[in-house]
Amino acid sequence: MLFCVARRTRPSPLLSRGAVRVPEITAYFWVIKALSTAMGEATSDYLVHAMNPVFAVGLGFVGFVVALVLQFSMRRYLAWTYWLAVVMVGVFGTMAADVLHVRFGVPYLVSSVLYAFVLVAVFVTWQQTEKTLSFHTIDTPRREAFYWAAVAATFACGTAVGDLTATTFHLGYGFSIVLFIGVIAVPIVGFWRFGWNPIFSFWFAYVITRPIGASFADWVGKPQIASGLGWGDGRTSLVLTAVIACLVAYLALTRKDVQRETAHAPET
Repeated sequence: MLFCVARRTRPSPLLSRGAVRVPEITAYFWVIKALSTAMGEATSDYLVHAMNPVFAVGLGFVGFVVALVLQFSMRRYLAWTYWLAVVMVGVFGTMAADVLHVRFGVPYLVSSVLYAFVLVAVFVTWQQTEKTLSFHTIDTPRREAFYWAAVAATFACGTAVGDLTATTFHLGYGFSIVLFIGVIAVPIVGFWRFGWNPIFSFWFAYVITRPIGASFADWVGKPQIASGLGWGDGRTSLVLTAVIACLVAYLALTRKDVQRETAHAPET
């Protein structure tokens, strides 16, 4: 009888609390996040032109799955597995956005709206299920699954929006960077000066870092005839990867971005 009761009351693995599985929000976080978005854009563009696009997307998907499996296998936040997952989500998320336009001819406006709806759906489902979207409460596999679904949706949506402003709206990559820097200033000023909700401000800024990074990578890598600097996608990807690797190695050694093990009160 006691054994049966114990089995019935045992918490589900999806609900078992553990260590927080994401980094603390520091300047390092935002720098690496922005670099990873640019790196994902450049790497995706290079791969789909350097090899068969179908094979490139398949390769990106495999890397995406392997990185997430590694991340979920860890019991707590580790810099190298977390940022590897972010980078691979960036690469595959970019491919997912581009394939709709390149392969199926879906206009960037349509794909931008589609992925925006997907992102909203993830946030609504996450909020209804877990009652919070706080970055400081990612301490169960289910919450982390919602988190990575949101991250993937932000990458796909941001890629489509960046291409929308640069090509469909004919702003070019340089002006797109300026535009999105102006947009990302909104949640920053709102949080610091007007006391905006921290969760809303965080995710607002998080979403906008993607089109900033994508526009930057395209501006640096694309030829001058396409309003770029002409570095090439491959070279841009290698440089950004090296910088990210150095920063992540520094964080792995110093643990400056590890959240404290004490419980965080959910932001409201």
